[in-house]
Amino acid sequence: MHTSKEPDMHLQAAQISCAEVICEQHATAGGMYFGLIRLNAEKSLNALTTLMVESIESALCHYEQDPEIAFVFLMGKGNRAFCAGGDIRSMYDSIQQCGKGARNPQVEQFFSQEYRLDFHIHTYRKPLIVWGHGVVMGGGMGLMNGATFRIVTPSTRMAMPEISIGLFPDVGASWFLNRLPSGLGHVLALTGLNLNATDALWCGWADYLLGDEQLEDTLESLRASEFSHDAPYNCRMLAYIFQSLHDRHNDAQSEEPSRLAAHAPLLRSLGRGFSVEEIVARILTLRDHSDSWLQQGAHQLEKGCPLTAALVVAQLACSKHLSLAQCFRMERLMAINCCQFGDLAEGVRALLIDKDRQPHWQHENWLGIDVSAYFSWPKQWGTDPNPLSDLI
Repeated sequence: MHTSKEPDMHLQAAQISCAEVICEQHATAGGMYFGLIRLNAEKSLNALTTLMVESIESALCHYEQDPEIAFVFLMGKGNRAFCAGGDIRSMYDSIQQCGKGARNPQVEQFFSQEYRLDFHIHTYRKPLIVWGHGVVMGGGMGLMNGATFRIVTPSTRMAMPEISIGLFPDVGASWFLNRLPSGLGHVLALTGLNLNATDALWCGWADYLLGDEQLEDTLESLRASEFSHDAPYNCRMLAYIFQSLHDRHNDAQSEEPSRLAAHAPLLRSLGRGFSVEEIVARILTLRDHSDSWLQQGAHQLEKGCPLTAALVVAQLACSKHLSLAQCFRMERLMAINCCQFGDLAEGVRALLIDKDRQPHWQHENWLGIDVSAYFSWPKQWGTDPNPLSDLI
């Protein structure tokens, strides 16, 4: 890849392979540089395609190996979203083309490469910053959760809404949902509740709250600061910069209250346990709650995919003591099975294709669903290629 140290130098388009990912190098005051990666698919809310995933991974590898790059800054174009998730419409098209139950090379490639990218972010050897404004859902959560510095803004709306489309919370959610206070992981996964910036700070999914209007000031502060070849030093410098900007924002305006914090004792009590029947029944009592936010979550669960509900409870139980790499390997199997044997195609049809919002799920309810096959490679497909076997 291009190694010129000219300020704002774009990586060559042929090398990043994708117009939906723009890469730049910005000079800092001390002679070092930082890499800026911008998701450039504003119309689709920066939803991730396979080419976008490949381009981000290529840029991260390039910046990680370049000794003059101090850190990386990842953001999305436009005012509405950092990243709304994966390109589920393309997944739908590929499922229709391959046929249900058949091997689907496009789906297998996408999830393997997306999860490899997310794992790389979690284990990145240089500071990595994500500006998580606007919609941060699904695949956007995967990009953001493992970053060194996770910035949210007043416009941030964060969620894992897979219950509505027949998938399951993936991109490492097996790891980060299990690290929430007991019970909350089940509730957020089963309801798809959207969180504001203060919610994200409270539950540990974000580190700093800055104003949406502070983006350019933030980039200018980074360009005006001195960094070194020492990653720990750069982490300390970045923490100082972001804390200063965070304090300045909070001095200027009050934060939006955290609904998650306000209702945490109730939500934790509803979400505890290992039985999908028990947990779902308790969460559905929120239909009668006075808070419309909680009512919405219960409604999304009630209308959502019963198979997803059963998968979520099994997923969090199975992954409770797994390593991060093991979580991604498990999720790959679950995702492939959901696409080719589960309800994803029907969920996408109802939401995005026909837009009737009347999905015909395989199961009438969540009672007695056996999801064990979703955690294994289908035997009729032969040997599992296991492309994530090298993750440790």
